[in-house]
Amino acid sequence: MSDDLTVHLLTEIRDEIRGTNQRLDQTRVELRAELGELRTELRTELRTEIGSVREEIGEVRSHLVEAEIRLATRFVELTAANRDVHKLFEDRFELRDRVERVERDVAELKKRGEPTS
Repeated sequence: MSDDLTVHLLTEIRDEIRGTNQRLDQTRVELRAELGELRTELRTELRTEIGSVREEIGEVRSHLVEAEIRLATRFVELTAANRDVHKLFEDRFELRDRVERVERDVAELKKRGEPTS
């Protein structure tokens, strides 16, 4: 009888192991399906986020181009203003030299005693 009991116990253990293996196989199938769904969701979300990031990069590029254009415009304006100031200084120095010559001529005429209009 103990042999029958052992065979019976071993048969039950075998049956339980088969049931456990079937549940494990089912769990594996469910996990693979869930993993596949998660991968699909992740890909979809990543594509959406990548699209958003690309749009934001495009906006940043546009703002950067606008800023560069404004800076270039200001640079041109400053360059023109600098040329104007340079021209004014040149004119002023030229006038200064002419005024000094006229003052010397007037002083010389005064020394000679000639009338100065």
